[in-house]
Amino acid sequence: MMLADMGAEIIRIERPERKLSASSDSDMFGLDFLARGRKSVALNLKEPAAVDLALKIIAGADGVIEGFRPGVMERLGLGPDVCHEKNPKLVYGRMTGWGQDGPLSQAAGHDLNYVALTGALWATGESDRKPTFPMNLLGDFGGGGMYLAFGMVSALLKAQRTGHGDVVDAAICDGTSSLMTFIHSRRAMGVWSDERGSNQLDGGAPWYDVYECSDGHWISIAAIEPQFWSCLLTLVGFDAVTFGDRRDRAQWPAMRTRFATLFKSQTRAHWCDLLEGTDACFAPVLAPSEVADHAHMAGRKILTTDGCDQPLPAPRFANATTPMPSKPPHPGEHSAQILRDAGVSTSEINRLIANGVVHDPQITQGDTVQ
Repeated sequence: MMLADMGAEIIRIERPERKLSASSDSDMFGLDFLARGRKSVALNLKEPAAVDLALKIIAGADGVIEGFRPGVMERLGLGPDVCHEKNPKLVYGRMTGWGQDGPLSQAAGHDLNYVALTGALWATGESDRKPTFPMNLLGDFGGGGMYLAFGMVSALLKAQRTGHGDVVDAAICDGTSSLMTFIHSRRAMGVWSDERGSNQLDGGAPWYDVYECSDGHWISIAAIEPQFWSCLLTLVGFDAVTFGDRRDRAQWPAMRTRFATLFKSQTRAHWCDLLEGTDACFAPVLAPSEVADHAHMAGRKILTTDGCDQPLPAPRFANATTPMPSKPPHPGEHSAQILRDAGVSTSEINRLIANGVVHDPQITQGDTVQ
């Protein structure tokens, strides 16, 4: 999605019977936002003829991305060595949880397991409760997809300059560990404790936390720097001298209690009116359904407003536009077009569809490509 959002032409080679849910409602494919900006060709890769078609497409591509366990692409006949014979400049991106090698490389896993192994899960949550799930944003998307996209772009730049491709081994545990560099640095300095919820940036400090309001909603406070701390205290009516010395950790519980009592005395809307847009480092904690209507999110047009909210491409550029890519495709929606562009004749496409090697939902049984 990130590459497509930046204008790359993305072709997804997929199995004909891909489903999004148990209901397999065909209308759901248009809501698979992560697949936006792609064209889809549906190939039955159990057929040798389909593997040949995949190699024909790869021969004209800048890059390939695959997300199988190590060795699967090789068994399919689509490993990096074979692909580089067809296309020496190819950048071959490999997305796994554990990496292409190592003791766990062949084990199954999911985001939760990968962030657990890196120490990121342990550090997330309150001290007296179990670790908190950061959804799958930290591992799958942050340590995984974003690092793969960065690796692909880096290798593509190298291929342009040298004429030689590369293999990008992007493992979610590697990327998540890289995201933890700041924490490891703070630990090395002796200013970060492995006790969850006891550090300045993990909810341990009363000025970097979330607080409940009288209406059951929540707000966030992140007044780290002294000038922002002073601003916060002034706006909420606390005297900086009598409130206490925030460098003294022994005073943190009392400070948190005072903040909690204060913020629960009024609604979230009240605190938004008082603190939003100031240097108190404040923001309301919004539910996903509330995001599109917030003045800042709407003002920057961060999400679409066509009745089905999805984030617009990011980042933005001063001298280039990043329009919303095409809608997500149905499996095989562009099969005939992609194969034709790859040099496959119309008669051969018809034969492949008839033999079940290729699927195109726009061509019903008995029809042919014109």
